[in-house]
Amino acid sequence: MSTTLQFFESANQFNVATLDRMQISRGYICQLHDQSLILANGDDAASFLHNQLSNDVEHLSQSEARYAAYCTPKGRMLASFFYWKDSDNILLQCSASLQPALQKRLQMYVMRSKVKLNDVSEQFAVIGLGGEAATSFLTTLFGKLPTNLHEKISQEQGTLIRVHDAFESTRYEWIVSHKRFIEIASSIPDQLKVVDSRIWRLGNILAGIPQVLEQSKEKFVPQMINFELIGGVNFKKGCYPGQEIVARSQYLGKLKRRMAIATVNAETVDVAMEIFSDNDTSQACGMIVNAERGFHKEFVCLVEIKLADQEQDKVHLGQQDGPVLKFLPLPYAYLDVTE
Repeated sequence: MSTTLQFFESANQFNVATLDRMQISRGYICQLHDQSLILANGDDAASFLHNQLSNDVEHLSQSEARYAAYCTPKGRMLASFFYWKDSDNILLQCSASLQPALQKRLQMYVMRSKVKLNDVSEQFAVIGLGGEAATSFLTTLFGKLPTNLHEKISQEQGTLIRVHDAFESTRYEWIVSHKRFIEIASSIPDQLKVVDSRIWRLGNILAGIPQVLEQSKEKFVPQMINFELIGGVNFKKGCYPGQEIVARSQYLGKLKRRMAIATVNAETVDVAMEIFSDNDTSQACGMIVNAERGFHKEFVCLVEIKLADQEQDKVHLGQQDGPVLKFLPLPYAYLDVTE
């Protein structure tokens, strides 16, 4: 067991049953143990990944992070990556449930390219922080903070990335070696509540940020889960697996399936669970992308759904007469990013 993990497990962890949104906005910290890191290095690392992913890697700067989809030749997402540069290396963050298979698949296409792929998940802690106390602590630690979305800074304290806001407060990912984290841990203020990582995932859902998991791989073309709306697809870059399908979905007619945020009162909600509309009870109209329990015992979900069926009180979980979904507004608009 890593000493970082011991720090978080020995703390009195709070969850949605013991905190409310106001307390969360004051400051929280958690270890994102469900995330893995793949490090790509070598002279051809950027060009190799550029030809595999849906976003530009060759022109990635040292001061930013980006999302990218890794697709099958049919345009279906095998994974969603969050990636950035660390000197000459490129780090790819993905669901830990997918990492071994993804690394093996990418390795198959390396061939003569000068690139090495290594799982470095055990070397670094991926930490999520948000709220007023987090901003104060990180300012003391780093001296200055990234202010723009996906802006990144790196120094001896680790890598810090500004990510989408949630719970009416700013959020950051902090990637740091376990040794350095333990050296710093004693200075973490009491105001920064140690929370269960499910609160971080709930924040991602409320921010409209999906993640492909083992249960949902190969279920979605990127636009079906709004991936181009959060900057995960570059329609001007060269070819990559599934590029023709992704481009055709964008340019040939209006997109008919999208991702929405919804709440539902149910005993359990699983990723890839189907949803049904009163408009057509003969077949599912979509499925659950991600789900976490909210502050009022209900589940908060990202759902992939036909736009025509996104109607209040007409969509049910699991079966035709299942619990009713209540749709919430997305924090961004459906739009054509190519216009």
